[in-house]
Amino acid sequence: MINMNDSEKLPLSAFMPHHPSTNPHAPYTAKAGKKNNNSNKNKIELSEVIKFLETIYDPEIPVNIYDLGLIYDIKLLEDNDIKIKMSLTAPGCPVAGEMPGLVANTIANIPEVGLIEVQLVWEPAWTTDRMSEDAKMALGI
Repeated sequence: MINMNDSEKLPLSAFMPHHPSTNPHAPYTAKAGKKNNNSNKNKIELSEVIKFLETIYDPEIPVNIYDLGLIYDIKLLEDNDIKIKMSLTAPGCPVAGEMPGLVANTIANIPEVGLIEVQLVWEPAWTTDRMSEDAKMALGI
């Protein structure tokens, strides 16, 4: 059992018992792909990454994770490496330990992609304001 006062926050490890870091407050990062050293590769476009993200659905909500607003940041780096920051609808989400890996593995299917890192973040907290208009209509919000 975790004891805490009002000014403390639960560490990520409280929600993810298989958190790989020895620091319970460290962000959870899933990785896939491999480092590219060939500069002759075609540059991956943001729209292509988004297209792949739109194929991933929250298992409890019939809307893809991009339109749900769970993707906070996408950085396209040299050698087609990609860094993504994402959140979940709630810290206690049952797929907390799986979703970042699913995202990383899905993005790894983009041709000529390099190393993918997907970091799970909780701040800012996700709210329905982050959802696209299409997602809000689909859910009647």
